[in-house]
Amino acid sequence: MHIHFLDPYHPHPSLIHSLDGRVKLILVIGFVLTTSLMPAGVWAGYLLLYALLISAEILSEERLRYYLSRALISIPFILAALPLPFTMKGSMIAQFQIGSLILTVSQEGLVRLISITLKSWISVQAAILLAVSTPFPDILSAMRAVGVPRLLVAVFGLMWRYLFVFADEALHLIQARASRSSKLEGYKEGRSVIWRANIAGGMAGNLFIRGFERADRVYMAMVSRGYDGEVRTLHLPAWKKINTLILVFGLLVYSLILLLGNLIFYFR
Repeated sequence: MHIHFLDPYHPHPSLIHSLDGRVKLILVIGFVLTTSLMPAGVWAGYLLLYALLISAEILSEERLRYYLSRALISIPFILAALPLPFTMKGSMIAQFQIGSLILTVSQEGLVRLISITLKSWISVQAAILLAVSTPFPDILSAMRAVGVPRLLVAVFGLMWRYLFVFADEALHLIQARASRSSKLEGYKEGRSVIWRANIAGGMAGNLFIRGFERADRVYMAMVSRGYDGEVRTLHLPAWKKINTLILVFGLLVYSLILLLGNLIFYFR
């Protein structure tokens, strides 16, 4: 069974794809930090960061709709911030009552909610851009090159590989269920919702046991072949002067945008 749909990497002969993985990793981390440090309510700063990100996405030769749809993963972060307009003190802009409960919407809380939404949306798209334009082994190699601890890189690598193991086991379970399920005309397919929930729960438990046992076999096979937690690849390409120039220019742009955002925040 093919489970390539889990791999977000899309090869393209683009400028973004051709960049060194170490450069892309540092630039994405710097971009996320710049976005996180941008003061709340500085819409011009968010607009500049998003314009910069959109430009990079266009250069990657991938459809913008792909990035927008995948960025929906940021919704849980947005939902966690939903109470802010009702709990944060500030200037009241609206008030309504639900039964005996009176809810007050503050301007400061609403601004903070919108800011968190934009920050999450932009940061997730930046991470997606890195995953789309860089093979995962190259990301691991770039992590080790920039000094990320070996144990943390090993955890990321094993988590990624075992994700495919679980997906493969799930596909086998679904195929087995489909091969044992028949459809007869005139008869209702399946039973009650509770029955379906019991079947789904049993499949989930079976998936966990099979996935755990297979992951253990895979790990023992890796250990027997000399795996010691270190990600070993071919030698990284030589560091070029153009990489230094791109890094310096990118970090300088981030610093200027962050400085502009703070100036707007303090002098508005």
